[in-house]
Amino acid sequence: MDAAAGCLDGRCFVVTGGASGIGLATTRWFLARGARVAMLDVSEGALAAARDEVCDSAEVASGRLLEIATDIRDEVRLARAFEQVCSRFDAPLAGLVNSAGIARNVPFMETSAAMMREVFDVNVVGTFLCSRMFAGADRHPDAAIVNVASVSALIGNAGRTAYGASKGAVITLTQVMAVELAALGIRVNAVAPGPVATPMVSGLHSAGNQAEWTARMPLGRYGEPRELAEAIGFLASPAAGFITGQVLVADGGYLATGIGVGERATQA
Repeated sequence: MDAAAGCLDGRCFVVTGGASGIGLATTRWFLARGARVAMLDVSEGALAAARDEVCDSAEVASGRLLEIATDIRDEVRLARAFEQVCSRFDAPLAGLVNSAGIARNVPFMETSAAMMREVFDVNVVGTFLCSRMFAGADRHPDAAIVNVASVSALIGNAGRTAYGASKGAVITLTQVMAVELAALGIRVNAVAPGPVATPMVSGLHSAGNQAEWTARMPLGRYGEPRELAEAIGFLASPAAGFITGQVLVADGGYLATGIGVGERATQA
């Protein structure tokens, strides 16, 4: 392992939604750089499968991975989870990645109040609760929180009434937290992914949706979870020590697109 890859040796991170998609890729990113990771997820089965996937015997023996089944909407269970993390690692926490979330692709007039509440409860309230737990724990002097937002927070994608609004709230929450938590030595940033090849997205995007997305994107493809993990890992690391309150968009050029993309694709 090179010097850059080993820069997180011994640091402790918490990743919510850590058993799949971007969260799992981020867990792997931290482990590969010598960090210790608490992987939180609502699904015990997903946690067990993820552990088998990412851990070799050396990592298991060294106790660098801890998996905890919890519901980020449940303040009592979440408090117990953070107590377990702090007890197991017995070291200050260096970072939190709020990757847990749910998505819905439903037109505005078909979106119910119950759906809005469900999505906000996970994506916004869950992010808030995890961040508050982290801020109240024993932390590393240069701790960081990275929230996973979405390009749907920044543009009016059809069908994203609940999801887009919740991720817009995550961005505002990120900015407020960056201002208030700086006094505690905590940097707070967000990553806004475009379409990424994850299990959640595959269940949400039809073949027609995928064609629409890729036609608009200059890079012409979905992102890979590991590519988002690189962006998240950077913001959570000391390399981003002077960055806070920012939103890093990783979308293959989707938001930058103007006219002519389709023409260029046709000519190519």
